[in-house]
Amino acid sequence: MQERLAYIVLNMIEGLGPVSVRRLIDCLGSPKAILEAEREDLMEARGVGEKLALKIITQRDSIDPEAEIDKAADCGARIITMIDDEYPEALKAIHDPPLVLYIKGHFLPEDGKALGIVGSRATSHYGLSVADRLAFQLGQTGFTVVSGLARGTDTAAHRGALKSKGRTIAVLGGAIDCLYPPENAELVEQIAKQGAVISEYAMGRQADRMTFPYRNRIISGLSMGVLLIESDVKGGSMHTADAAIEQGRTVFALPGRIDTPGAKGPHMLIKNGAKLVQSLDDILEEYEFLIPPSELESPDAATSARPDVPLTDEESKIVEALWQEPTDVDSLARAVGLKSHELSGILLGLEMKRVIRTLPGRMVELAADLRGMR
Repeated sequence: MQERLAYIVLNMIEGLGPVSVRRLIDCLGSPKAILEAEREDLMEARGVGEKLALKIITQRDSIDPEAEIDKAADCGARIITMIDDEYPEALKAIHDPPLVLYIKGHFLPEDGKALGIVGSRATSHYGLSVADRLAFQLGQTGFTVVSGLARGTDTAAHRGALKSKGRTIAVLGGAIDCLYPPENAELVEQIAKQGAVISEYAMGRQADRMTFPYRNRIISGLSMGVLLIESDVKGGSMHTADAAIEQGRTVFALPGRIDTPGAKGPHMLIKNGAKLVQSLDDILEEYEFLIPPSELESPDAATSARPDVPLTDEESKIVEALWQEPTDVDSLARAVGLKSHELSGILLGLEMKRVIRTLPGRMVELAADLRGMR
């Protein structure tokens, strides 16, 4: 059996993880040797007891790696292993790199400059807006945006990167044929064309409470740093921040209002040394040695709003003023230095361009797609 096929088999054995496989390879010499070894030989590896050795022996002969490759191909995916050239070097360096990756799309060399963006599924309007905006700006600057395709922050980050025409990578919490959440099926296809959708789980594995935390190490492992948008102190996104710390990645955090539950996680990280992020510049400063000085200026907020719609200077000011949260017309007029009757005409034009929408009570907000809605 080829070594890459052996990796696929080992990845499909229930209860056998990357760390145990590495120890078995160190002991026996190769993935192929693991599939041929006797029980006593398997138990020679550190941490491999009789129970795990029996699991390997019981399951290994019933797994068909060629059939798994065909199943992946049927849903438009490929399988790459740790010995394939396309496997990301950054992942090989972490403590427990995935044995294989099921992938739609492709990795590119420029994905070595990547930033993870994570946060709550039930994030606030403010969190969604910032995730969308920073992902767009990072994409413009040449960063690949990595996230987990979940509702809320993750979806906003992927959409922001796609709008910038930049690259984005989605790391799934289940098998590539068991998409969660299902409403992101169209988004998956968009990401695959402009980046990659990946999973380490064998075909048919549904996402659950165990798989989501485990996949977080891949998000951080692919990234130079991780930005936490919003999370409770016990939120799942905090696991990604923890993984980033363990892997020696930079952790960034978005500050929020002290009475907002989603601010508790970022604020705790900031207290413990995470870098506070108020704008793209705070991220670029960390990596300025990788980026030419000509690219260090932050993209204009109005330009970031929607690159396919030309805006006048006055329209751009209005869009910039609406990035943080919906605003009433009178406050917006004062913020942009216009009289109410002047503002009304411009707002009508922006609404016709589908850049903003009006709300009851003379409130105005950015259009849903610009806010990175789930």
